[in-house]
Amino acid sequence: MSRVNFDQLLEAGVHFGHLKRKWNPAMAPYIFMERNGIHIIDLYKTVAKVDEAAEVMKNLAKQGKKILFVATKKQAKQVVADKASSVGMPYVIERWPGGMLTNFPTIRKAIKKMTTIDKMTKDGTFDNLSKREKLQITRQRAKLEKTLGSIVDLTRLPSALFVVDVMKEHIAVREANRLGIPVFGMVDTNSDPSNIDYVIPANDDATKSVEVILGAICEAMNEGLQERKAEKVDTEAAGEDAPKKERKAKSAVKKERTKKEDDEALNAKVADKFAKDIEE
Repeated sequence: MSRVNFDQLLEAGVHFGHLKRKWNPAMAPYIFMERNGIHIIDLYKTVAKVDEAAEVMKNLAKQGKKILFVATKKQAKQVVADKASSVGMPYVIERWPGGMLTNFPTIRKAIKKMTTIDKMTKDGTFDNLSKREKLQITRQRAKLEKTLGSIVDLTRLPSALFVVDVMKEHIAVREANRLGIPVFGMVDTNSDPSNIDYVIPANDDATKSVEVILGAICEAMNEGLQERKAEKVDTEAAGEDAPKKERKAKSAVKKERTKKEDDEALNAKVADKFAKDIEE
């Protein structure tokens, strides 16, 4: 069964593309028709592409991989933040820091600087600074929090990117392509899908459209996370049972060995007695 249906997408306005004069010819396979100078996206293809992307992202989540969500446009910011947080994934909704992927160690240093400031606040070092220094550090911390606060837990490069509006986030897409990181993207009729590994043809300007697509994707990821938890519990239970089974097996072998030794000793006694009887 599909994760989204035609009526859901229609109601959310996922089918509305851009003006015909703004279209990208590479999006032709995903366009159903043109009406009043606006391209209409083929929603049956959108349904199929959402299912394909959701299955791949579910498997990534099940393996414990991190997927970075990127959306810096106003309409999508809050939706992406909420949906990504619901599955514990990092996200970027402010300006994309250039070199975030290709120069990841530098980004990690900036995150560590934020952690150092927090440590100064806790151990009392911050209180010993002058008023001006405090103000400078506080402003620096606020700026870092705004830009990098949502990726504090991202200790290594993400396994994939999910991008809303691949045209606006072209720098993020380019960096991911350079590093061989798979890109999932909501692609509108004015964008180039050639650099996107998993294309989801959809209206990327409407909040409802972004919400319905991300809802399906994050639901699949949540399923993957739940399956991962269940497997972990089963593995731990099997790990606890293994020593018990091993002890039982050793005990059974020991009993069998003792019984065999007793039988051999008894047989030896009988044989000795029989030999003595014969001699007498």
